[in-house]
Formats: sequence, C-alpha cells, structure tokens
Amino acid sequence: MDKQKQKVETPKIKWDDSQMRSTYANVCNVSSTREEITLLFGLNQAWNAQQKELVIGLSDRIILNPFAAKRMATLLNNVVAQYETRFGEIGEGSVEVTPAATQSERKAPLND
Repeated sequence: MDKQKQKVETPKIKWDDSQMRSTYANVCNVSSTREEITLLFGLNQAWNAQQKELVIGLSDRIILNPFAAKRMATLLNNVVAQYETRFGEIGEGSVEVTPAATQSERKAPLND
C-alpha cells in the first residue's frame, strides 16, 4: 500500500473563544482523585503580612481528566522553561513584605 494512502489526516482544530472569559489569579491549589484533577484559582488580596488568617477569594475551578492534566503539565513546563530562558529564573515562593519595611518603602514607585 502507498505510504500516502496510509497517512491518517489530522483534523483541523478551530478555537472558539466566543464564550471565553479572562480571570486573573495569583493563587492556585490542586487536588486529585483517581478519575480527575481539580485546579482551584483565586486571588489573595492581603497586604498585611502579619495577618493571622488569609481569605483567598476563589474564582474558578477547572476539572481535568488525568490525560488532559498531563498534557497541561507538559505545556506549562515548556512555557515556563521558555520564559526563564528569556527573562531569568522564577523563584517558587511568593514575594513577601518584610516587617522592617515601612509604609513609605512599600509605596515607593518602581522607576528603575
């Protein structure tokens, strides 16, 4: 059989973004069961590092099957690696305001 005829054509993918919405998140949490992996996204608006309790406003929950989650992990790893190549290594911790910083230091403009 001819190799051209054996080739299976991959369907063309059309991305429909007509129902898409954008949400900013600076917090993410992940949990899983055997059948699904759940990503929770939210926003931490706390400015005081001395707070005893942080309230994170959750905005979105994305539930993936394990196969889609693994593809997403691969894509994210590739994108982060490309980002770090261009802009430098990303730390894993969050930026914290030290108690020694004064209110005026926290509000100083970033005009380097």
